[in-house]
Amino acid sequence: MDLVFDVGNTETVVGLFAGETLRAQWRLGSFQHRTPDEYGLALRSFLHFEGFDARRVRCATIGSVVPALNGILTEACARFFRLEALSITPRTPLPIRLEVDEPMSVGADRIVNTLAASVLFHTDSIVVDLGTATTYDCVTAEGAFIGGVIAPGVRTAAERLTERTAKLPRVELLVPSTVIGKRTETNLQSGIFYNAVDAIDGMIDRIRAEWQRPAALVVATGGLAPMIAAHCRTVERIEPTLTLQGLRLAREYLDGRGRWAASAVAAAPAAADATHP
Repeated sequence: MDLVFDVGNTETVVGLFAGETLRAQWRLGSFQHRTPDEYGLALRSFLHFEGFDARRVRCATIGSVVPALNGILTEACARFFRLEALSITPRTPLPIRLEVDEPMSVGADRIVNTLAASVLFHTDSIVVDLGTATTYDCVTAEGAFIGGVIAPGVRTAAERLTERTAKLPRVELLVPSTVIGKRTETNLQSGIFYNAVDAIDGMIDRIRAEWQRPAALVVATGGLAPMIAAHCRTVERIEPTLTLQGLRLAREYLDGRGRWAASAVAAAPAAADATHP
């Protein structure tokens, strides 16, 4: 079994794969003050609670946008699973290309989303990742990340609004029953929700027009994708675990396993050169 860590600014999503099957996933707060022991004990507890044998975990892969957590999770894997965790970076020799001005600044989440989109969909794609930030990744059918957009996340924008206004309360993020609210709370819920929906549709229209790819497949991922993207007219697929799948595919490629078994080792040096124009 493989452990993968999608480390975001707010939450860390941990996935447990058996082959291509995601057997379980858990969410932890991305707290930099937690010790390796705390993370390690939490992971062992999750596995034990759901009946998995920790001794069967054979590798760990980290995709992180919080550098301070990389060492903590790496040490936790070493202490509690006797594993040397691998962190995905722009230097990792994967079969994708980062065709942007500053390839070394591309986050691990966007790297593995690019890999997953190119391998799973085989077409030009726009990956909308709804997390602390909402990111739009433009990925060609050949596996090139050509750039995208970073916007405030849905919850991030909502929290900022209520923090800066004295009389607006925090509200639960949900699908409103009506657009026109009758109370302050329902006004806010409608505004937050439909502002996110319309922002995604508007941005996709702009990206497709500028990229000149009107048929680019739009895929939504992230924890909020099932709620928000289901109401977007431009989103064609909802894949909440796409980033976890990308981490799995990255590790299988680097290890020469799965679909990569026959070609990974030979292709790795060329892929590494192509990643950094």
